[in-house]
Amino acid sequence: MCRAAALLVLKETAAVQSRPSDPEVRTIPRRQEPALQGARAASGPDLLPSQTLSRMSSGEQVRLYVRRLIFDGVLRQGQRVPQDAIAQTLGVSRIPVREALIALEREGWMTIVPHRGVFVNALDESSVRDHYELYGLFYGFAVRRAIERRGPELADQLAPLAAQIAETTDTEQLQELTQRFHRLVVDAAQSPRVRSLLRQMTGIVPGNFFELVPGADAVERRGTAAIVEAIRNEDAAAAEAAYAKMLREEGELVVELFRKRGMFEQPAETVPS
Repeated sequence: MCRAAALLVLKETAAVQSRPSDPEVRTIPRRQEPALQGARAASGPDLLPSQTLSRMSSGEQVRLYVRRLIFDGVLRQGQRVPQDAIAQTLGVSRIPVREALIALEREGWMTIVPHRGVFVNALDESSVRDHYELYGLFYGFAVRRAIERRGPELADQLAPLAAQIAETTDTEQLQELTQRFHRLVVDAAQSPRVRSLLRQMTGIVPGNFFELVPGADAVERRGTAAIVEAIRNEDAAAAEAAYAKMLREEGELVVELFRKRGMFEQPAETVPS
C-alpha cells in the first residue's frame, strides 16, 4: 500500500475508534491484501464466465475485493467498512465503492446505517447452506427444462466437458470447464427467468472455488458425470436430484471451510442501531 493510502487508512481508523459505540475497524495491510490480479469473479457453479479484475467494472472489482477481505478475515462481523481506504487501495473513486456496498447490502453481506457507515453482517451456517440449496433448486429446474426442450442431444454436448472435468488437475481449467458445463444447461433450458435469477446469486467464496474449497473438485466431478448420465436417459428427476446433491455437498464443504477460518464466530460488538 502506498504512503498516502496508508495515511488515509490510519486517519479513517483513528476517526472511527474515537467513537466508542462503533465496532473496531481493521486497516488493510499489504500482507493481508488478497492477490487480485487474475482473481476469478465467478465462485463455484456460477452462471457467468470467469473474468479477471481488469475486465470488470469498478463496482464489480470493489464487490469482489470486499468479499475477499471478509473471507481473509481482514474485515470481521460488526466492523465498519473503511470506504476511503478501499477506494485508495483499488485506485477508484468513492462512487463505485458506494455502489458496491449498496449491492452487497442487497445480497446480505452488509448493513448500511445512515450517518454512521457500512457494517459487515454476521454470517451463519444456515445462510451458507440455504445459498447452496437455492443453487440446487435453480439448476435443478434448469436441467429439467433443458431435458424437456433439448432431450438427450444435450448430453452429447455436455459429455466432452464432463470428461475434461474428470481429467483435469488444474483448478483454473476446472473452474472454466464447470462454468461452461452449467452455462450450457442454462442455455438449453431457454428460460430468461432462470438466467436472471442465477445472475442475481453471487458466489459466497470470492475466488477460484476449487482452489479455495478442499474436496470440491471431487464433488463436481461426480456430480457432472451423474447429470450427464441422467440427461442421456432423459430422466429429469434424476438430473434434478444430481444437481441438488452436488450443490448440497459443496455447501457443506464451504460451511466446513468457513468454520475453520473462524468466519462464523460472533463479533465482540454488534452493529449500532
